[in-house]
Formats: sequence, structure tokens, C-alpha cells
Amino acid sequence: MDPLYSILRRPMSAHTTASVSSLEAVFVQQRSAFSRHPYPTAVERRAQLDRLIQAILAHQDEIAAALDRDFGGRCLAEVRYSEIFVSLQSLRHAKRHLKKWMKRRRAPVALALQMAKAWVMPQPVGVVGIVVPWNYPLFMTMGPIAGALAAGNRVMLKLSEFAPTTSSVLARLFAESFAPDLVTAVEGDAEVAKAFVRLPFDHLLFTGSTTVGRQVMHAAADNLTPVTLELGGKSPVVLAPDADFSAAAGSIVYGKFLNAGQTCIAPDYALVPANRLEEFVAILQAEIEKQYPRATENRDYTSIINEKQCARLRRYLEEAQAAGTRVISIHGEASPAARRIPPTLVIDPPDQLRLMQEEIFGPILPVKPYQTLDQAVRYINERPRPLALYLYTRSSQAKDQVLTQTVSGGVSINDTLLHIAVEDLPFGGVGTSGLGHYHGRAGFDTFSKLKPVFERRGFASGAMLRPPYGRLHDRVMRFLIRWSR
Repeated sequence: MDPLYSILRRPMSAHTTASVSSLEAVFVQQRSAFSRHPYPTAVERRAQLDRLIQAILAHQDEIAAALDRDFGGRCLAEVRYSEIFVSLQSLRHAKRHLKKWMKRRRAPVALALQMAKAWVMPQPVGVVGIVVPWNYPLFMTMGPIAGALAAGNRVMLKLSEFAPTTSSVLARLFAESFAPDLVTAVEGDAEVAKAFVRLPFDHLLFTGSTTVGRQVMHAAADNLTPVTLELGGKSPVVLAPDADFSAAAGSIVYGKFLNAGQTCIAPDYALVPANRLEEFVAILQAEIEKQYPRATENRDYTSIINEKQCARLRRYLEEAQAAGTRVISIHGEASPAARRIPPTLVIDPPDQLRLMQEEIFGPILPVKPYQTLDQAVRYINERPRPLALYLYTRSSQAKDQVLTQTVSGGVSINDTLLHIAVEDLPFGGVGTSGLGHYHGRAGFDTFSKLKPVFERRGFASGAMLRPPYGRLHDRVMRFLIRWSR
């Protein structure tokens, strides 16, 4: 085993200045390796991605068991789809398309610049840093690294201390698959994370809360490191007046209560026509009971990651109840010992409650009535721009209104979550919900320098624009100003 890897795998509760030095040593090692080999071939990049694909296939049961242990109960079926399958999809998509993404992209040259040609050359940026969250530790590792390796970069990963068993498995997986100067996975606490984001990466991707995202951007600014921030926020569900509630309920319940709501693009609140509020609540209750019978005892229902998050969610509900808000817990009481909070609906909560001010990140769905679709759109626009927006309607007019009059990171119409699984759609936030995009070609481009190149060929028409200026220059400029396209 590489001695550098051994240093990084020491228990992070005992991390000192030496561990920070080891981060810097890895960075220097990767930067040096990049200098020696700055443009990996398509064959090399495909081989790297294939190593990860084979590693996931070989270790999928171990990864699932680690996730189950970290969460104190993580649904295996959810892991297979929302962690393993989508990770493999990202890697396979990048492997299949990277040769095409690497090609020169021709750019037209205006008449005044003839004779010449121009193109964009995608080039690896160097060493990429990726900070991985705890809620989907496999997918939120493999999604970004697919783009970073496809683009030809070296990668350092900071794995989450809140999913330590999974992080340990992933660190070993990377150590077995790659030399440290190509990919290194680091485990550690918040102090290690702070040292990590201060490294002068050529690009840094962070996934986490908006509050920590601000701190990461500030740290990166000292090195002028470009950042991609995948944050969160309060993603609304809008049920238009014509929405089919029975059809909508299945995907809303799935999108909200997958991973017990611990999903950055989970629906955070629902906006429902006021005259159909009780109808929607009843249909939603029935759908929850169908998908998660006896939720707090059901292996299909995931636990909350730790007691700190459980306590935060319980405070939200206690505050709502103290304010006289109707709270509907489906299938009984919370199970503190198992860190299980049942699927819960909060009906028409006041906007000053914390669950309406902060991202919920748990199995609680506020339901707010509205009078007109215009009012629902205003409600969304009066708040920070969300990472995702969900609209249920069969009306082209309602689709156009919501799509053109709101700004969000992404949208799914008549479904939830699934836009994130379309590799050819860029994934990213806007405003306080994030900065930048990745997935598919967007990820390749994010982790590339799209270098513009201009090449003169033969006669230089631009010579007529050089001094000394005179009658010919005047005539040429008059023509170009009037007619050039």
C-alpha cells in the first residue's frame, strides 16, 4: 500500500497539522503527475472509468451494507437504484461519449477575419477537488468523478465523516483502483474539510448546504479556484388547478420520502388549489400508506442519518404544533431509538415557521393552499431560487407560465426527481441553490478548459485594417460596419 495513502487513512479524530500537510503532499503529487501527462488519451480515460464501473459491480453488496450501517437502516431497493444504478449510468455514459466530447468544436469565422479557421479545444484543467455529502455518498461521488476523469483530470475526494463506514469502503475502492497521483479519497472531519477546500485546485465541486457552500466559495476565492456548488433550498411542487391528483400522488410521495426525504432535490413543500386542499391531503395520505405501510417498522423506509438531524426535524414539528398547525403523522409515532420519523404532512403552516424557512431534508411535507396560479408563482418568486421545481398539469398554458415566470435549477413536469437521472441534462442550482452544472457533457465541460484557438490560413484580409490608415481602411470599415455578419 502506498505510504501516502496510509497517512490519509489515519483516524480523523486525531488529525493534526501533519494530516493537513499530507493533503498538500497529495495535491503536489497530483499536480506534478498532471504536468508530466497533461492530456490523457481517450483510451486511457475510458480505462479509468471502466475501473470504477468494475469496482462498483464487484463491491455493490459491501457498499449497500455500509450504507445500511451508516443510516441505521437504509432501504436496499433504494440503494440499488438511487446509488448503484445511477452511478453506473453516469460512468457508462461518460465512457461511451467522451471521445466525441474531446473532439475539436468548430467555430465560424467572420468575413473580416478571413482567411482563417477557429475551433474550441477541450483541455483538462489539472487537479479537481470534490467534496462529497453524506446523503448519497456513492452517487454524489461517481456523478462528479465521471465528468472529471472523462475530461482527463486528476481527482482528490473529501468523503463525508457522517457516513464513515461507506466512506471507508469507498476510500479502499479508490485505493485499489488508482494510484494516488490520479485519484485519492480522503476521510476526515470538518477541520480536514476546511484544509481540503483551501487547496489551490484547478476546479472545486462542493455538494452540501447553502451555509457551508458560502464558506467553501470564500475559501476557494483566496486561490481564485473556480467552483461548482450543488446546494439545496426549498424545492416546490405546484399542482395546477387541472392537475390529476391521483396520478400525481405516487410520484410526489416517492420523490419526497425516498431516503426519508434526505435528498437535495426532494419536494420541500406543495402548493395546492385551496378548493382542493382536503382532496389532495386525503389522496396523499392514502398513497403514503400504500407505499410505506407501518413506515417506522418498514425496511423499505430509510432512517435519519444521525440524532442531530432527528432532533432538528422533531423541533420543526414541535414548533408547528405549538403554533396550532395541523400535523398528520402517517402510521404512528416517531421511533427515536431507530432514528425513524414517520411520513408527516403539515397543513397550511405559517410562513414564519422554521420548516418553511429552512430546507427540511427529512420526511416532512408542508402543504400550502393557493387561490390562483399567479399567486402560486408569486409565492415561489418571493423566495430564494430553488434547486428543483415540480409542476403537475396537463395545460400548455400552465406549463408555459410556470416555466417562463420562475427560475430554478431544474424542472420535472408531472414527475419528481427524474430530471437528475437524464445524463444529457445539465444538473445544477441557481442563486442560493447552487452555481454551475455537471452531468454528462455539461460535467465534461465544467472540468475542462474550453480553449479557443484561431489559425490564420493564407491571405490575411485583416491586413487592410492595419495602419497607416487611409482611404482604403475607411472604405473597408464602412463596408464591414454596414454589411458584416
